[in-house]
Amino acid sequence: MKTGEIRNEELLPNGKPLDGVRVLAIEQMQALPFATQLLGRLGADVVKVEHPVTGDSGRGSKPAVADVDGNEVGATYLRNNLGKRSISVDLKHPEGVALIKRLVPRFDVVGENFKTGTMERLGLGYSVLSELHPGLIYLSVSGFGNLRPTPYAEWGAYAPIAEAMAGFYEARRQPGERPPFGGAGALGDIGSSLFAAIGTLAALRHRDRTGQGQQVDVAMYDAMVAMADVVPFFWSMGMRDKGPRRGPPGIVNVFQAKDGFFMLQCIRDHQLVALAKAIDRPEWLDDPRLEARADWSTHLDDIVRPAIEGWAADKTMLEACMHLNSRGVACGPCNGAEQVINDVHVQDHDMLIEVPRPDSDEPLLVVGNPIKLSKTADGPVDRWPTLGQHTDQVLRDDAGLADDEIAGLREAGVIR
Repeated sequence: MKTGEIRNEELLPNGKPLDGVRVLAIEQMQALPFATQLLGRLGADVVKVEHPVTGDSGRGSKPAVADVDGNEVGATYLRNNLGKRSISVDLKHPEGVALIKRLVPRFDVVGENFKTGTMERLGLGYSVLSELHPGLIYLSVSGFGNLRPTPYAEWGAYAPIAEAMAGFYEARRQPGERPPFGGAGALGDIGSSLFAAIGTLAALRHRDRTGQGQQVDVAMYDAMVAMADVVPFFWSMGMRDKGPRRGPPGIVNVFQAKDGFFMLQCIRDHQLVALAKAIDRPEWLDDPRLEARADWSTHLDDIVRPAIEGWAADKTMLEACMHLNSRGVACGPCNGAEQVINDVHVQDHDMLIEVPRPDSDEPLLVVGNPIKLSKTADGPVDRWPTLGQHTDQVLRDDAGLADDEIAGLREAGVIR
């Protein structure tokens, strides 16, 4: 879907679920910006607070594009800030802090994702802002949280750190090897963002019933422990073997076709029957070496893989998956970027949105909203803001400042 296009235009009169909800986002990088962008796609008005000189640190990431204002904008910023408005305020300046306090009563949600304790030191913590706005939802995303004690309060946290601490990497380490780093995208950031969005929606619903605001606190470490749930759970079930890890009992692995690989999962007895029939290996069903599910993974390389890959050698990975799925075997191709882009499902679900690139005729492809609502239209989606693009507008409309006051703040370096 191209930027600005709307699917199901007949649904437009229904509006969006979060129409009227306003979010003041004091945010950096991705762990909160992905969440506030998602809230924006559901109808919220998101105003982003950035440093007057550097902006969100995501602007400095690589690769980057040259924006319409002549500044470079990094990939992290580009894909996490569509449709937001940007104001530039120096939070280390007393007048900048005063500006934020003046704006807070006009917003339903204030979101921040700084290190634990940072907002309190700036004078913008929940205890201060809730006095100004008792119905405020104050969303905090940090490495290790704000509401419960933690020995890691002073630690920095990026996605790979939270992922590692939650057990993602050690669980896949083979004896004698280093833990294999390789998050699938920014799992720590996006996973934390999803919990942040859910918590915000729950707090808004609670406020609807009670009139009371509250702090929503998401620790990235907590979010990753939740997403790596099988690591401690399987340990509690007695799976503590430190030997070579072959994965769960059954067949869960990638197999080669003539143009690439496909992922296949077969972990139940009836699924093995379906697989054996699908690839014309009926003898598997009477083979004593494959009697138990644990045997299927034990004999992955000497029995299972040669048979599956021999069968798939003259088929594309999509052809192999079509055939196997039609016979009750769950599998899917290991797609590269071009295959994802050209996938009919991805296109029909508007999961990649074309955003015009200022310095090229090639558009940027930013992920769409995976949440589909039967009575709500997708889109429209606006591009990211330039740094401080909406400062004057927001300060006039929401802080009630006159033009000469805004000019004075700009001259003092409080705003861009």
